[in-house]
Amino acid sequence: MMVQARKRALDEAEGIRVGFTCSKKVGNAVARNRAKRRLRAAARAVLPDHGRDGWDYVLIGRAEVTAARPFDALLDDLRQALRKIHSPRK
Repeated sequence: MMVQARKRALDEAEGIRVGFTCSKKVGNAVARNRAKRRLRAAARAVLPDHGRDGWDYVLIGRAEVTAARPFDALLDDLRQALRKIHSPRK
């Protein structure tokens, strides 16, 4: 999966916002919906603990990977992506 993030301005909405997308490269509608369901489940499990208030996240499904990857590995991938996003810049 790919994760994009953006810190919102102070006057924008509160809380964590998240979006999901899968292009047609992921497969037909059934494959795209399955990949998005898995991304939603991963976000529900990980973002409350590892996401930050005032941030927007977009989780992007990848072809032949998001739907087939073991769910524990998908959770670890999301945790690692969030650590990388929120780590101090050098």
